[in-house]
Formats: sequence, structure tokens, C-alpha cells
Amino acid sequence: MTLPPLPDDAIVLRADVADWRDAVRAAGHALARSGATLPGYADRMIDVLVEFGAYIVIAPGLALAHARPGPDVRRSGLSVVTLAEPIAFGHPHNDPVRVVLGLAVSTAEEHVASVADLANVFNERDAIDRIATAETPAEVRAVLRVAGGEDRQATDAAGAPS
Repeated sequence: MTLPPLPDDAIVLRADVADWRDAVRAAGHALARSGATLPGYADRMIDVLVEFGAYIVIAPGLALAHARPGPDVRRSGLSVVTLAEPIAFGHPHNDPVRVVLGLAVSTAEEHVASVADLANVFNERDAIDRIATAETPAEVRAVLRVAGGEDRQATDAAGAPS
């Protein structure tokens, strides 16, 4: 898998949001908290929806918020926001959204690889429900089959997987 690690600070469980903009902003703020992006990346993700519509709602209940690579992307990153109450994004078939993934990548190739990896995860019928009802960051990581940020740091420091 090529998905980036998912540290605890990139996961927000049961977020209270007013609308789709707040939901995307929560995913963007989680990316910035994790160090993957600068704060302005959240606004660029919102701009994508304003310009292109709700195509980011890629499955029933699931949105994949992202923007093109840019100077506000420090490194590849993933965030997960589960919503306390489902929110409409304006998609004709896949609304309302319960889970918002934030994705930041440095290259178009990383984008394609990450989306392919996410598609494999969400081929499991219950994956969205399992994330939407997760009570801990570890449960979210288990569904996505990704490491936490701490795991990556330990691996880098030791020079080999732990």
C-alpha cells in the first residue's frame, strides 16, 4: 500500500459540523495538525468542491477531499473525519456523507496510487460503516490498513520496520 501514515492528530471522531464546508475544513485542519500541509490547504480543498461539484463524494456516505499538489503540501498525508450527524454535499446518489477523508499529495502519481489503494479498502462493503462508527484512531487505522505517525517515526529512526 502507498497510503501515508495516519497519526492520531489526523483523525477526528464524531465531529460536529454545520455543513460540507465545515466538514472539509475539519479534514484540512487535521492534515495541517499532522504536519502534512499548511493551513491554507483546507481552503483549496473547499475551492475544488465549489468549482467542480460534489464528485468527491465517491461512495455512499464517503467523501474524499483533496486539491492539486501545491506549495502548501509539505508531504503526503491522509486525514479522517467522522461526522456526528451526516451532512449533504450535493451529490445526487451518495449523500449524506458520514466520513470525510482528506488527502494531500506532492505529485499526480501519488494521487493516482493513493486513490487506487483507497478503492481497494472501500471494496469491502462494511468499510465505511466501520470507520463511521470507530471509537478510536486505532480502529480507523485498522480499517484503512495504515500505520500511525508514531510507527513511521519508529521505523525511520531504527532504519527498519518495527
